[in-house]
Amino acid sequence: MSAITPPAPWDNVAAVSRSFDLSMESTATGEQLHSAFSDKEYWLARYEGSGARLDSLVIDADSSVTVTIVGDGQREKMTGPIARLYPRSWQTVQEESWTLIGGGQVRGAISIATRGAPGSGRATALASPTPHGSRIKFTGTVEFNVPLIGGRIESLIARQLSKQISELLQFTADWITSHD
Repeated sequence: MSAITPPAPWDNVAAVSRSFDLSMESTATGEQLHSAFSDKEYWLARYEGSGARLDSLVIDADSSVTVTIVGDGQREKMTGPIARLYPRSWQTVQEESWTLIGGGQVRGAISIATRGAPGSGRATALASPTPHGSRIKFTGTVEFNVPLIGGRIESLIARQLSKQISELLQFTADWITSHD
């Protein structure tokens, strides 16, 4: 006799998403960003100690870079109302692709999906030259399929992304400086 696993509370909830737009400056040029994203050592350093691992790094003939990062989530590392909605453990799968498109510009596509928990996100990015590096514009959506409170959590996550992306850009600029 097999046990029947009841559906998670988010399994049959209609997806509603929250959009966000961010624009940030970086001291790194588009070419420098693309070069860092093409280097396995960059990705290993970026996720060191985070509980995530580089699953794949593929560089196509046109120099487009595609990476997959897999992370093991743990509810104990989360705070607030979001933690109560997640199981004890779950996985995130993050895929990023970065392409030089000419004129010193780099286009990116990022997706994050969870396995075993609600929530996902996706974004596009465009790094364009500035006199002192680049300006990176992000446009994306966050989905958190939980009845009644999903929209509030999406808003919270969208706000947190601004801080996280800023920290990521600083890490990347510092990594580039130390590896030139």
